[in-house]
Amino acid sequence: MTRVSRFTAAGQAAKMPSQKTFRTKVKLAKKAKQNRPIPHWIRFRTNNKIRYNAKRRHWRRTKLGI
Repeated sequence: MTRVSRFTAAGQAAKMPSQKTFRTKVKLAKKAKQNRPIPHWIRFRTNNKIRYNAKRRHWRRTKLGI
């Protein structure tokens, strides 16, 4: 298992301010909507060729860089 650092390249902890700009909030909302499994009917429609969302993101493993 690889260790994931919670620090940025500069060595400082990555933080998100509690007072976010509207643009940041919209981007976070879009990423939250994208981060979901595929609907079950997609598997039926594609004859099980698409089984899962390949672009799924875990909040701790992959950061957005916003």
